[in-house]
Amino acid sequence: MPRFTVHIRDEWLAVPCRDTTNTIRWLGHEALKRYIKNKPDNGGITAVKDTRFVVRRCQGLGLLDADDTIEDVLEDNDFVELAIEGDTMSPDFIPCAPGVSHLTAAYREPGDYLSLDGCSLTSTDLVNLGRGLYKMKLTPEAEKRVVQARDLLDTIVKENKVVYGITTGFGKFARTVIPVSKLKELQENLVRSHSAGVGNPLSPERTRMLLALRINVLAKGYSGISLETLHAMIQAFNASCLSFVPEKGTVGASGDLAPLSHLALGLMGEGKMWSPKSGWADAKYVLEAHGLKPISLRPKEGLALINGTQMITSLGAEAVERAQAIARQADIIAALTLEVQKGTTKAFDSDIHRLRPHPGQIEVALRFRSLLDSDHHPSQIAESHRFCDRVQDAYTMRCCPQVHGIANDTIQFVQNIINTEINSATDNPLYKMVFAERGETISGGNFHGEYPAKALDFLAIAVHELASISERRIERLCNPSLSELPAFLVNEGGLNSGFMIAHCTAAALVSENKVLCHPSSVDSLSTSAATEDHVSMGGWAARKALRVIEHVEQVLAIELLAACQGIEFLRPLRTTTPLEKVYELVRSVVK
Repeated sequence: MPRFTVHIRDEWLAVPCRDTTNTIRWLGHEALKRYIKNKPDNGGITAVKDTRFVVRRCQGLGLLDADDTIEDVLEDNDFVELAIEGDTMSPDFIPCAPGVSHLTAAYREPGDYLSLDGCSLTSTDLVNLGRGLYKMKLTPEAEKRVVQARDLLDTIVKENKVVYGITTGFGKFARTVIPVSKLKELQENLVRSHSAGVGNPLSPERTRMLLALRINVLAKGYSGISLETLHAMIQAFNASCLSFVPEKGTVGASGDLAPLSHLALGLMGEGKMWSPKSGWADAKYVLEAHGLKPISLRPKEGLALINGTQMITSLGAEAVERAQAIARQADIIAALTLEVQKGTTKAFDSDIHRLRPHPGQIEVALRFRSLLDSDHHPSQIAESHRFCDRVQDAYTMRCCPQVHGIANDTIQFVQNIINTEINSATDNPLYKMVFAERGETISGGNFHGEYPAKALDFLAIAVHELASISERRIERLCNPSLSELPAFLVNEGGLNSGFMIAHCTAAALVSENKVLCHPSSVDSLSTSAATEDHVSMGGWAARKALRVIEHVEQVLAIELLAACQGIEFLRPLRTTTPLEKVYELVRSVVK
């Protein structure tokens, strides 16, 4: 029988519906009847039939017409909000995070699976998992390792051994021994108390990445998680049941405690959860609507879920993937600007770069040669000034291989660190099953986020330079004293301002980036009563790296528009075939 989950004020109500030809008004009345049933004063509602209300989908908040039939506008297990006239906005309302999610109500679960073994996931895989392109499952080898580690942990509990985080408290309370009867409560209390983050929730895509990465780390078999709990996490991931995870609150050691605790809290059926079907709702109802049960924590499982660098690393994976894309695009856009500025290709001669053989520099110079005038791709624009008296170009064009090159090399360096971190065990304590004869737990510091934190600070600094040099090229395109083009790339200057303020926007974004590029990881504040006396601040390093990259994307987009505008003033001359294709692509969306 179809069923719908209706939110009225502070309660969620399951409303069965035998006949989906009934109207939305009928659904509202049925929900109100259930709402007032257990209220001493009927919830202030005197007559259900006379109560005025509106009904909207929880996902997207689209209003539903009361006269529409249920079968026309809802699907089985949909979540809806009923707002009674005169009520204020529900206190449970959660605004959407900035940006557009691809995981909407129209989202359909993918058919393809990605197998996780804890050892071979890449940043590209992780981003694709975040975008909802794959479900996941464990390899048989990973399942075997998980079972072995859990068996060791169960033995520790049975033998009443004193081990940090299993039979003791945490942090400052590491010497407080907990009785066996309280071990489950210990883990639940850990997750609840550590769910203390603030700010907007991570987007659904980023929460999927966070959950996927935590599952991958647990699949290594060093954390002591039970196979049942890990399978429950995978089921939640595959159904896109995603916990409310505030973006702020981690200092990056001992791992990303606050965000990972919020991630675990939803899986326990507490706090809020989001799914493409429900939007934001109480976690227990979201899980129930997808046929899932909340996880029940066993000894050490709370610690296994929240101790690690997965927030820093998952955001870092997105940052490095976007940085790779924008670095390639920066070369294409700069080549287009050089064409419009009637620059020379001599600075990209392979013999020059062989004498300073940095990989990134050589790669960028090769890319410029493949795009600009050559026997293979002749350019009418280049031919038009072949015998001019200009000897060399400004640094912003001539030195692109050197400036863009180090950005490329830094991105590669960061990607190597992120990919290593993605497949690293970052718990404390770890269960060493590689050497079975040891059969012991070892406390260490793999949870410290300094590696990804430092790497993402490097990434922000390197990628920012692509915008810094791009903004100077925009200036050269807009300034008639530095080019042969009209001021601000517009006819009838004065009547029209052209790219004047577009350039100002680029300058503003570059200036913001200069502040955001201050390294987060040079800071440290002692926490947990000086038990955790050095931290990485990697969460902010990751978040601001993404902001820097977003600004770089925007600055380069402005340069691309300006360069295409510049081409208009050189017509009927044509540039090379590859750059004409770029021009045509831009003109397919921008007149």
